[in-house]
Amino acid sequence: MYANSMSRLIHLSFQFILLLSLTHSVIADAPMIVPDSTRQITKNVYVIPDNRVSLVPNIGIIVGDESIMVVDTGMGPKNAEIVLQEVKKISDKPIKYLAITHFHPEHGMGAQSFPDETQIIVPIAQKQELEKKGQGYINFFSGMSPEIAELLSDVKLVSPDIAFDNKMEVDLGGQKVELYHFQTAHTQGDMFVYLPDQQLLFGGDIIIERFFPIMPDADSSALGWMESLKQLKALKPKIIVPGHGEVSDASLIDQLSIYLAALKIQVERHKRNGSDVEQAAVELVPQFQRSYSHWDEAMWIKFSIERFYSEL
Repeated sequence: MYANSMSRLIHLSFQFILLLSLTHSVIADAPMIVPDSTRQITKNVYVIPDNRVSLVPNIGIIVGDESIMVVDTGMGPKNAEIVLQEVKKISDKPIKYLAITHFHPEHGMGAQSFPDETQIIVPIAQKQELEKKGQGYINFFSGMSPEIAELLSDVKLVSPDIAFDNKMEVDLGGQKVELYHFQTAHTQGDMFVYLPDQQLLFGGDIIIERFFPIMPDADSSALGWMESLKQLKALKPKIIVPGHGEVSDASLIDQLSIYLAALKIQVERHKRNGSDVEQAAVELVPQFQRSYSHWDEAMWIKFSIERFYSEL
């Protein structure tokens, strides 16, 4: 047990050191949410856009007749305070719920800034993952730049008020919201927020627009990612707010599904031919980088190859 835990930690450390070396020039400033950039998506749904800034997520604000749900917080209390200010510009209704799509610092580690009456909702798997890995991720992200370290310096890990298994429904007053957890994919505790009346989906980092899928450690799953996309497609969303990138439609699911299916086929070919993961990566990384030259963060292609190698 101890040896396995240490192995995962070492693997995680290596990947974040690599990520740091590859993205240091990109993360020149603190990853901050931009005030006054909130956009209305439907009658009662708003998005604070990521503006395609590294380590800034899309933030959701869902307004019901009686209360509000916020989806994700931004990185650290300083970003969360901007989110709360943006909510006040839209409505003075109470923020009854905070839904966190997964435990990574830019998505949920501003929870401490929310009002005491706000109930934090996550899947049980995410709650356990935060307890096990939350502080380690703070440490790793803090090593990326002094600006990120400052944003995370006073973060307090907040335990959720509500933890569910596979599905949960809440009513904000005339606004039904469905929360889903399927299986391990980007993280062990990925959560999806779906508004059935509008057929609008917040996809977290399972659905990203023009980014390669990020599988940051051995607890990610390429096969689980593919299955999650199938289950999200079955919800028949018409509007998708990705974890990162532009708001779009169900074509985002199709694009990611096609990419992962193609990569899986090529990994299977290499495994049948006796290639190891390094040999496969030498061929496949540049191949898929060329095929998806309009996608960002090609560094993650190799990590997806590793996940497929370990799972197939």
